[in-house]
Amino acid sequence: MYYRLDHVTQRLTGARATVYNPQGFRPGVPPTSPPIIFATPTKVASEGGGQVDYLVANRVAEMQKLFQSADGVPVHLKRGVMDRLLYRTTMALTVGGTIYCLLKLYSAAQPGNK
Repeated sequence: MYYRLDHVTQRLTGARATVYNPQGFRPGVPPTSPPIIFATPTKVASEGGGQVDYLVANRVAEMQKLFQSADGVPVHLKRGVMDRLLYRTTMALTVGGTIYCLLKLYSAAQPGNK
């Protein structure tokens, strides 16, 4: 059995199979492609000829060489001082949060004053 929403009573009511038409499958609606969000060129393609300029230079090859070098440094620390600072800050916050959580659990387990 098929159901449809009665817009007057706001309840589901029975419906015949011939009037059942799901919302996403209506005939006659042409599919439209969504607009491009990422890698939007800085100028219209007809102005640039065959080559498209992007806002940021492509640094993939440079980063691959940096991260794939076998120098014994972990991947998450290969970019230098800023990576070390972020790593140490994250570890400090994690350890501090764990200690704080354990202290709060300990204080919650203690009986209250009467």
